[in-house]
Amino acid sequence: MLPSPGSVRSFLARPVPKVRRKTRHLTNEGMLKILCPDVEVLLVDVCSNSLNNAFVNCKGEVMSITRRDLCLLLPAALVPAALRPANAAAQEGTMPSAMYPFDKLPVRTPNNAQIRDVLKGKLATGESLEVHETTLPPGGAPHAAHHHVHSEMWLIREGTVELRVNGTSYRLGPGSVGFVHSNDEHGIKNVGTTPATYFVVAVGPGAGS
Repeated sequence: MLPSPGSVRSFLARPVPKVRRKTRHLTNEGMLKILCPDVEVLLVDVCSNSLNNAFVNCKGEVMSITRRDLCLLLPAALVPAALRPANAAAQEGTMPSAMYPFDKLPVRTPNNAQIRDVLKGKLATGESLEVHETTLPPGGAPHAAHHHVHSEMWLIREGTVELRVNGTSYRLGPGSVGFVHSNDEHGIKNVGTTPATYFVVAVGPGAGS
């Protein structure tokens, strides 16, 4: 049965009770209730093994723990990760400090050049590094002009060489240094009358490959 129009008007005319809203302040306990679900997941992921040990007493009995207690453990769980060096991952598998006596270096002789490989590996800062020493006979060259992604430099020890970079030639003697940017075309040749010896230092992707 539908209500009569009079009853509907009477119902609508009734005053609406006022609801008194209470202002609530966010307490530390409230913050913990908000944060703890995520904190629990983080703690389990970061330090599940250490937490499992922390909740067993000296008698081997498992101890109960509240969310508040779990949240209070967050700083202790995150401190080891925060104190870990920023480049710790990059340092894994990198070259240690080492010495390379000249008489211990192996020699190979491509294109009538004497090449002594010194070192090759990864730096703690992430770059690939390769160093070798080359001795060229008069008029000799280790290879034709080429280019590559890694940067390269030459430290001339003795003799006179011609370093050609992007079509421009430079004459270098003992104590001189040459450098080529990534992908610049370059080549080196002994233009003197005596053997020329220099060190090559390659840094960057593909160095030594």
